[in-house]
Amino acid sequence: MRFAPLSLAGVFLISLEPHLDERGFFARAFCEQEFTRHGLPGRFPQCNISRNGRRGTLRGMHFQRPPFAEAKVVRCIRGAIFDVVIDLRPDSPTLGKWVGATLSAENGCALFVPEGFAHGFQTLEDDTDVFYHMGREFIPGKGEGLRYNDPAFGISWPVPEALLSERDASYVDWLG
Repeated sequence: MRFAPLSLAGVFLISLEPHLDERGFFARAFCEQEFTRHGLPGRFPQCNISRNGRRGTLRGMHFQRPPFAEAKVVRCIRGAIFDVVIDLRPDSPTLGKWVGATLSAENGCALFVPEGFAHGFQTLEDDTDVFYHMGREFIPGKGEGLRYNDPAFGISWPVPEALLSERDASYVDWLG
């Protein structure tokens, strides 16, 4: 695996290093030792899958406040997504800034999302599946969110027609 730091401290794009032959390829998608060598957590007690039927489906921007904040490793295993994180760490010099990356079954990349970030994605293809390693188990009632199109962030979503859940559509603007 290759770990490329992105413009927000602690966020990494993780690329596969495939071993190719006539059958296809083999690659490690996770290695506790490599994660900890890069200063990232190596324990992920829960994994989730998100199935999304339509292009333009938008899930986010989700987060949990301390002490329930969670790190994530997000990988698209079918189709493609535009994955976005927003820095919500109060003492961060990049507070309120965002970064996005295209994750797809084709490119095999994953995004490491540290604690203290809001996370969301928009599907770029119909029938897209997203697999998450979660840094802590889900705790009902602790999840929060911010409006995906809040002008304070100015996120450039690639598909103009966003398909949202009622919950995600009800999120409010960030107050800083």
